[in-house]
Amino acid sequence: MELTLVLLIIVVGLAFDFTNGFHDAANAIATSISTRALTPRIALAMAAVMNFLGAFLGTEVAKTVGSGIIGAPEDLSGLLLVMCALLGAIAWNVFTWWKGLPTSSSHALIGGLVGAALAASATVHWDGILDKVVLPMLASPLIGVALGYLLHTIILWVFRRARPRPTTQGFRMAQTVSAAAMGLGHGLQDAQKTMGVIVLALVTAGWQDDFSVPVWVVAVVAAAMAAGTYTGGRRIITTLGRRIVHLDPPRGFAAESAAAAVLYTTAFVVKAPISTTQTITAAILGAGATRRVSAVRWQVARSIVTAWFLTFPGAGLPAAALYLILHAVTGL
Repeated sequence: MELTLVLLIIVVGLAFDFTNGFHDAANAIATSISTRALTPRIALAMAAVMNFLGAFLGTEVAKTVGSGIIGAPEDLSGLLLVMCALLGAIAWNVFTWWKGLPTSSSHALIGGLVGAALAASATVHWDGILDKVVLPMLASPLIGVALGYLLHTIILWVFRRARPRPTTQGFRMAQTVSAAAMGLGHGLQDAQKTMGVIVLALVTAGWQDDFSVPVWVVAVVAAAMAAGTYTGGRRIITTLGRRIVHLDPPRGFAAESAAAAVLYTTAFVVKAPISTTQTITAAILGAGATRRVSAVRWQVARSIVTAWFLTFPGAGLPAAALYLILHAVTGL
């Protein structure tokens, strides 16, 4: 039974990672597609490759997710908890993808872990959640807005006397670099969350003693996310790239560069699992607001923010309910 549950968790974890890829593909490429800097096929292929490579850049966020969010019981019920957390996060990802809402797969996973842990009366590290989840969740969009606005303001000033046509063409080329940086940052941040959950299952089952991430876990998670990214997520790409604000190449470059900077800083310095979705969305809002505040479709932005706040309970409640049902049925 233990072997079966661990294998199921790995399979379900990779399924979550796949949904994370197609759900969050828009994070890296929506702006580049909307500004016609890249074609959808090339953008998706590039994002998939960069997601794969980004997954190999670090494991500190994975350790935070594996050991700093919950303390799963070291028995079969702990493995059941982890599996239900993953299923709750997958359900929320699929629902929000269907609705075209760019919500956070990262926070869905953490919401699933907390919901299942509360249902199982397991330990929840509230201090860790506050320090590594809630505070970065609030800070990263604010920083993204400010950086997006600041970078595009600088671009407007530096190129104020430049001819529009060659400037636009130059920024289309520059967006290839900024989109690649976003894809690498997404792989660095989001792939590590699934790694952390798989390692949590391995530690819970007693298959390893610490929360270090084996190379095989990094490889399979990177491959699953890359595959998911390549399948796209056209609904969310449309929301991020066109429905929030009209983007031109300089604004797209500013938004992607600002978001990538936040992703690398939080992964390497803060070691916190932030949302790439929230970060790029905020950066798009900041870059778009340099034209005028009314250029941003705030009604769409409000619906996205509402979905952000619903993510924790949206993933946590199904995870808790599923745990209670399976616990009652199986007796684990």
